[in-house]
Amino acid sequence: MNERSDYSSFIERLKKSEDEFRTESTQKRHANNFRTARENLNHLVDQDTFLEFGQFAVAAQRSRRESDELILDTSADGIITGFCNINSDIHSKDLTNAVAIIYDYSVLAGTQGFFHHQKLDRICDKAKEYNLPIVIFTEGGGGRPGDVDVLTQIAGLHVPSFANWASLRGTCLRIAITNGYCFAGNAALYGSSDIRIATKGSNIGMAGPAMIEGGGLGKFSPKDVGPVEDQFKNGVVDILVDNEEAATQTAKSLLSYFQGPLLEFDVNDQSKLKSILPDDRRYTYEIRVLIEILVDKLSFIELKRNYGQSIVTGFARIEGQTFGVLASDCKFLGGAIDSEAADKAAQFFDLCNDHGINMISLIDTPGFMVGPDSEEEGAVRRMSKLFESSSKFENSLIAIFIRKAYGLGAQAIVGGSLHRPTFSCAWPSGEFGGMGIEGAVKLGYRKELEAIDDAEERKNLFNKLVEKMYEAGQAIQAATFLEIDAVIDPAKSREIILKAIK
Repeated sequence: MNERSDYSSFIERLKKSEDEFRTESTQKRHANNFRTARENLNHLVDQDTFLEFGQFAVAAQRSRRESDELILDTSADGIITGFCNINSDIHSKDLTNAVAIIYDYSVLAGTQGFFHHQKLDRICDKAKEYNLPIVIFTEGGGGRPGDVDVLTQIAGLHVPSFANWASLRGTCLRIAITNGYCFAGNAALYGSSDIRIATKGSNIGMAGPAMIEGGGLGKFSPKDVGPVEDQFKNGVVDILVDNEEAATQTAKSLLSYFQGPLLEFDVNDQSKLKSILPDDRRYTYEIRVLIEILVDKLSFIELKRNYGQSIVTGFARIEGQTFGVLASDCKFLGGAIDSEAADKAAQFFDLCNDHGINMISLIDTPGFMVGPDSEEEGAVRRMSKLFESSSKFENSLIAIFIRKAYGLGAQAIVGGSLHRPTFSCAWPSGEFGGMGIEGAVKLGYRKELEAIDDAEERKNLFNKLVEKMYEAGQAIQAATFLEIDAVIDPAKSREIILKAIK
């Protein structure tokens, strides 16, 4: 039986969208140790689940290019969009519906053209209509000046894409991946996503070299603009990975936390939590080790590790259930919350609140970082924002005071008040006060200490006063005054958390 000619033409045109036809661009990507857009797509989505939108689109440049050239060089107008399933191997299929958006850097450097924006807007509308999470690859150079077919606009500033994308916050989880160069409009999409992953060697900037030079700000190489090391340090990038393969796998893993519980999990020996703290309260310990013991094995994934380092944020599971984890890290600033850490914690409260994720707060902080240098960083504004975000948190929040819980900082990371959490408890090592014990003694007993001339005698009095104040602020004392709900066995922390959220 002979095929109809229109069907044969359709099959031939379909093939021209694939990597096998676009051999030169595919080879160029591979020569740079990068993957093609469709290779990233095939790794991201479950097999045979992708329903593509606008596969036959080409750039709005018919007046300056031949049809064959448009098909070859502007395939899909530089952006692949569609419905899909992701992670249906570990979650039931009805929980894995998603949207994939893949920028294709091999098409006009991943720039954003007329039909490109139409495709992006349509898939975002559908994602919003069905409350679907989105994974987007944002590699590209921003706006495209060469779409000469468009005669109904001058600057092209009335496109709704960026407003549409930003408005998805709280409705559609948006996980963004970038690799290589991500500038201008592409960076705007990346930066306004909920979770941002980048590969080593990437560059991310709100303008590329051409725009910078055009603005009279100097001539720069693309590698000079927004190197990923800087963007990881300043909090633009949440997770830094080696390559696109690792980035795609990380995106799938992250998405899983928002898709529901896992039935299979492994538990660490919880008795290790009894001895994880040093005997001397002045010494530090590894908070990430504590977290790894507390949660299901290999389930903790951290965000913004190099930013606001006195606070650790990330996702983990306990008995397969997802939790946001926020924890003090006493190895940085003694756990004091500076402006960066306050920003980081506020953003994490907002993210978990937007998507119904319960949280665990593990507290060991002397409070907010204070002093003239801190105020120069806008501490009042940025730390107050943490109070706003944490107090508006509507899901279950379990607070566990590991050690120090002092001042406004301790209140801010548990919702603004020790009674704000669903359940507020402490390990026996917990200690509470309006400010750090040593500082409180220096301030409250300055007159008595200054009255002693002998340095050794003054030191002895200081130590006695510290010990007295420490005894008064111990966890059990706080519990007798109902400032917290309970003092718990560290080894039963998991059990307490699960009881509290049920």
